[in-house]
Amino acid sequence: MKVVVLNASPRPKGNISQMLCAMQEELQARGDQVEFIDVCKLQVRPCIGCMKCRSAKKCVLAEDDSQRVMKLLQECDGLIVGSPCYWGNMTGQLKILFDRMAYGMLDDSSHGFPKPLLKGKRAIIVSTSTTPWPFNILFKQSAGAVRAIKEVIGWSGFKIMGVMQKGGTHMKQGVTAREIAKCKKIARKL
Repeated sequence: MKVVVLNASPRPKGNISQMLCAMQEELQARGDQVEFIDVCKLQVRPCIGCMKCRSAKKCVLAEDDSQRVMKLLQECDGLIVGSPCYWGNMTGQLKILFDRMAYGMLDDSSHGFPKPLLKGKRAIIVSTSTTPWPFNILFKQSAGAVRAIKEVIGWSGFKIMGVMQKGGTHMKQGVTAREIAKCKKIARKL
């Protein structure tokens, strides 16, 4: 199985990175091929909203890392997306990446509704928030980031197999052994 991990955390040793690495290790232990991508290290120019990609089936901007990641998503069987909560949403870098890959993720149907182009693939979403549990979910902080990511990958055709949310990261830094075990359990659902 080919799995792509999109790590939208700017912190290489932060909570999101630790949880995604645990998932990567679990998948590699069972023999899966895993491509780990640090979104913050990518060179991706922001979308200009011209909508030409819909008819051309490719982005009209100069080639950058977004096309490479899009190819990996088209070839993968599973996707894991991890993003810390930024104002109840995913990180800006992840949003820019998704915006630039819209042409390969969904199309317009004859009725004008989105038509998924990545149907049949599975996905997991991981998010953290400084807001303490359960308020990170009730106040739509980490839950807001999960909702935003679900919106993009769900309309693209991915079936969400699991979600991991960690609240209170400001007061309780680091990932516990129990949380690592939960990450590994969720990864096995791919």
